[in-house]
Amino acid sequence: MTDAAASRQPGDASPGDAFHVFDTTLRDGAQREGINLSVADKLTIARHLDDFGVGFIEGGWPGANPRDTEFFRRAREEIDFRHAQLVAFGATRRAGVAAADDPQVRALVDSQAPVVTIVAKAHDRHVELALRTTLEENLAMVRDTVEHLREQGRRVFVDCEHFFDGYLADPEYAKQVVRTAYEAGADVVVLCDTNGGMLPAQVQAVVRTVRADTGARLGIHAQDDSGCAVANTLAAVDAGATHVQCTANGYGERVGNANLFSVVAALQLKYGMKVLPEGALREMTRISHAIAEVVNLTPSTHQPYVGVSAFAHKAGLHASAIKVDPDLYQHIDPELVGNRLRMLVSDMAGRASIELKGQELGIDLGGDRELVGRIVERVKERELRGYSYEAADASFELLLREELLRDGAEGRSRNFFTTESWRAIVENRPDGSHANEATVKLWAKGERIVSTAEGNGPVNALDRALRLALERIYPELAQMELVDYKVRILAGTHGTESTTRVLVSTGDGGGEWSTVGVADNVIAASWQALVDAYTYGLLRAGVEPQG
Repeated sequence: MTDAAASRQPGDASPGDAFHVFDTTLRDGAQREGINLSVADKLTIARHLDDFGVGFIEGGWPGANPRDTEFFRRAREEIDFRHAQLVAFGATRRAGVAAADDPQVRALVDSQAPVVTIVAKAHDRHVELALRTTLEENLAMVRDTVEHLREQGRRVFVDCEHFFDGYLADPEYAKQVVRTAYEAGADVVVLCDTNGGMLPAQVQAVVRTVRADTGARLGIHAQDDSGCAVANTLAAVDAGATHVQCTANGYGERVGNANLFSVVAALQLKYGMKVLPEGALREMTRISHAIAEVVNLTPSTHQPYVGVSAFAHKAGLHASAIKVDPDLYQHIDPELVGNRLRMLVSDMAGRASIELKGQELGIDLGGDRELVGRIVERVKERELRGYSYEAADASFELLLREELLRDGAEGRSRNFFTTESWRAIVENRPDGSHANEATVKLWAKGERIVSTAEGNGPVNALDRALRLALERIYPELAQMELVDYKVRILAGTHGTESTTRVLVSTGDGGGEWSTVGVADNVIAASWQALVDAYTYGLLRAGVEPQG
């Protein structure tokens, strides 16, 4: 062991330094196609990650582009990190240049980040073909850069790029890179599956061997090209790695990186390791979705632990078991990660599904087998016609309330207004222009109202006409807006004859709800969904129905 390695002091590591959760969303995750982060975006994500309690946040490559350089300057001034240390990323010095004289190494020091991660080549072919230098010079580049950064008071991690492929090609040289980095003073040497092609058993065997042969503290960085990034990360931990590099929601180049949230949840809930501050795990779903909003990507509905479907149950058999004990069909309590159990109502639903869904919506069906049976049959009949209630909770709640009223049970009427008629007109003109106009006739609070409006398309015209008719009587509607609109053409039986399903999402600033309409044309289906949307919105706002 060299003097640099021997000189590591206890103060180099915090008391909780036995295991590192290292996030690289702002650097590696930002390489995902479709993500383009501004400095403000990066600062926002950094705050979310610090709130989550990760130990290290890799902010980018200062000196490589103005945006990352600006990020480090602003992060120093604007973020008071409570849990994380900021990490600057860069490369070893260039061949034939002293580390102290290399501008990009100097930029790492100038960033004032307390921790620096440098990427080093660990694959002999990459050294010779990409760096165009000798294997010996590559080792010198690693050694000189680590020692220089240590002399500048920085804690240093070394990412051994393409390590696993390099190990398969020349295991002795790959291990020599690890030894060189560790003996020069690197706190952790990270083994990178840069191409993402490894499998868990391979990763575990290699990490175990490298750890035994080098004595280095090892980390793991796994890409997801074979769909094994999370499994490979956990396999490395099983083999002795004590540093995991991940990205929020698995963002990253090509198909992505090891998902931070899946890895952390597994470590904390399955391995029993305390890798986050107390209570932080319950914020995981919120933080996952918040970061997705910042990067402008829809949160993955089927993502483990944090997806809205992660604890959603559809099959009647599952619902029957969950009614007895939720743990029978769930691997953890969803509240541990800030998520919740959801029951999906569909033509696969049974009595238990309906009863549990009613409880979720705050409606007690009272164990009435006849009422529940009637609801089950109505759902199945309507789903056969094309309705889809699993994506339209608001429409399903209105259906429940209708059945409760029919049954004489306690419930609130949904009768805020009664439709007399509606129509939508699309006028095409000789010059190629067109106009869309809609008229609605309805009754509300004993008053007959006729309203006409134009819009950008017939559905928008209908929406405006309905609002114009009702907002004077129900001013709460002014707070509501259409958030999303989806149309699906269902299979028809004769040529162009088909059934259309429309899903509408509506919001009021405090939440969103979804409604469904089905008809033989898109305008009629849209009208149904719009009526349900505003009816539910008024119920939600606490408005008293007509009776």
